[in-house]
Amino acid sequence: MKILVWRSVLAGLVLWLGSLAPARAQGSAPTAPLLRSLSLTFDTVRYSLGEQMLTVAGEPRLYFYYHNDDQVAELRLVPSRAGGRAPRLLPSPDFVLQDSLIAGPNGEYRGMLHFRNLTGAPFVRLAFAPAADSAGQLARAQQLVSLLPLTRTTLDARLTSPELFIGEEKVIELSTNNLANVRVPNEWTKNQDVDYKLTREKNGLFLHLVPNTLGGHAVIVRAQTERPHLDGAGRLSYQLLPLRLDFVVRASRLRFLSADRKDITYDEAGRTAGSELTLDDGHNFDLRRTYRIEGQQEPGGALIAELYTRSYLSNDRVLCQLRVYNTHRQADGYLYIKDGDMAKYITNFDITPRPRIATLSVLHRGGDWTTNTTINPGETVDVRFEGESLLKGRYHFDGANIIPSDSSTRSEKVAIFRVQVPLSSVRKRIVVYDGNSPTDFSLNVKEAQRPHPLNFVQVNYGNGPHPINQLNGPILYDKTISDVIFSFNNNAIDESGNLYGRQYLTMDVRTVDDKGNLIDQRTVDQFVVCPGESSPRYAYYQGNDCQVGNFSLNSILGRKTYDLDAWYRIIITVRDVAGQYSSKGYSQQIELVLRRHVNFDISVSFPAGLLTKYAGESSYNSFGGISLATLAQLSFYAPDRINKLRPYRVGAGFVALNAFNLSNDKTITRDLGIVILGSVVPVRTGARLTFPLYLGGGYLLSAGKPFLLFGPGIGVTL
Repeated sequence: MKILVWRSVLAGLVLWLGSLAPARAQGSAPTAPLLRSLSLTFDTVRYSLGEQMLTVAGEPRLYFYYHNDDQVAELRLVPSRAGGRAPRLLPSPDFVLQDSLIAGPNGEYRGMLHFRNLTGAPFVRLAFAPAADSAGQLARAQQLVSLLPLTRTTLDARLTSPELFIGEEKVIELSTNNLANVRVPNEWTKNQDVDYKLTREKNGLFLHLVPNTLGGHAVIVRAQTERPHLDGAGRLSYQLLPLRLDFVVRASRLRFLSADRKDITYDEAGRTAGSELTLDDGHNFDLRRTYRIEGQQEPGGALIAELYTRSYLSNDRVLCQLRVYNTHRQADGYLYIKDGDMAKYITNFDITPRPRIATLSVLHRGGDWTTNTTINPGETVDVRFEGESLLKGRYHFDGANIIPSDSSTRSEKVAIFRVQVPLSSVRKRIVVYDGNSPTDFSLNVKEAQRPHPLNFVQVNYGNGPHPINQLNGPILYDKTISDVIFSFNNNAIDESGNLYGRQYLTMDVRTVDDKGNLIDQRTVDQFVVCPGESSPRYAYYQGNDCQVGNFSLNSILGRKTYDLDAWYRIIITVRDVAGQYSSKGYSQQIELVLRRHVNFDISVSFPAGLLTKYAGESSYNSFGGISLATLAQLSFYAPDRINKLRPYRVGAGFVALNAFNLSNDKTITRDLGIVILGSVVPVRTGARLTFPLYLGGGYLLSAGKPFLLFGPGIGVTL
């Protein structure tokens, strides 16, 4: 009973003191408290003003336990004046009154308070003011209730391995039920067997450990909180329960320190002035000390570089100065950072010379690698670099494009690129760049100059133009050749993406008679045929030496084509000028033959042993002597053969029967007749003496009668 009385007295005193301070601040007389009682209920626990009270910094506060920063509590209050209206709770950024205060039994008012950031808010107060006065004006705050949020914070860790190693930092994630309430000083302990520090990273709490002494050691982590709790004696405590972790510290194992650069240039500047490098903090580095870097852990290794430690950085790294004395590649193994001959750490990065191109070669389509760097606009070639440290180079071609290709390779010694020169390129030289710096190598751009098939050359000998590569074999022409005209289809040379350039041609012309004897011979040393307007490089090909218009063969012949006799041949050879191209050119021969179907000449022959039959006689006369026949004769040529006669002939003329019969026999008839004779002549090339057979008839001038004759003869060719 006494305890209840004292609690009532204490509650009234607290309410009076809460109302006294504002009243004195206003310079007026103390006023009566606004509240008779006040309580906050969290979950199932109720905290009442006057009962759960603690004095902090001379100020009484209502304490309560929370487990969530944004926890909701039920507010209950009773005004000091019975039956009076509920005082008004002034707004605050630390909480929100979700609903207005609702009157309940026994003059009690209730509402829901939604707190915000209980851990981070430095001071939490409930400020009450009387309800609005009769004039509708809001009264100033009359009573403050200071709150003291308390919470119980736990700290634990799960060890996966109890081992620590000298010189090696180990990081363990800690678990806690209130991460924001754990105070993180982010400072290392000093001079402990195992030094540690707490850090908050990525919404997690981590314990960093660095051992200093071999053997078994217990690490006692003593952390503090932002919000206190009550200890067993009822006092406020900001100290968490100590967290004990047991470890076994073993001798150091080499720790890998990552560098911010994975490629160091080996040159004169790197040996003398050196370059800056940052490494992970090994926690055993001595500042302003030079460490030796070798390629082996055992003593006596070759010096690869020296590492001079300059200063610690805020991101737990060390700024160093590195001087290199030998090359090293990561594939060759680790680099050992030594203090004297004792390896302390390992790291790895490349130490390579500056990229350098020693030779450049070009591969054209269908060719072999060559050191001739001349290429053509629109051409795609493979370019090969040979040198050292080529993987470090950032190569590009100024004025040409690098095309990704499966055949492109890159290594330290060899680099192959597929390069295309644009068709619209106006440059004569494409320089190879390494980054922004030009190298000593380049590609020379020259207009395409490849032999094109000769289908762009057309010849017209009387029946229209024909591409010369379609004229194969002798061409038998029946009419007179007035002229042989050569024309050039300039637009058939270049195509988009397939350039040939200017075409250099030469022409040999020979004229032979029907017996193969040379009549005339001419040579045109060089025609220059330039691609036409359809070529994408048309503007770059034109020159004064380009062939304009057609070419007449009669312009160079001594004996013109229209003066040639039957079976004369014109042999024309058109070919590429070999000295203008790097590959074998094309050649085409045209043979024009002046064909005739019939030949007319005067023939003198000597029929002998003729059988004759005269009109009115019933039988043939006996074989006569040698006669003389002079005929205007037609001979016929074999079709599709050059200057080859058929074995028969037809002629008309005179025959002197028995002209060479000198006998005095009066029965022998000598007479001159007009005849039409057909002869069959053996066809033998080069024969000067032939024996034709004659068949025909005519009219005897002396006897005045017609006759028939048949028999052999003798033909002489002179």
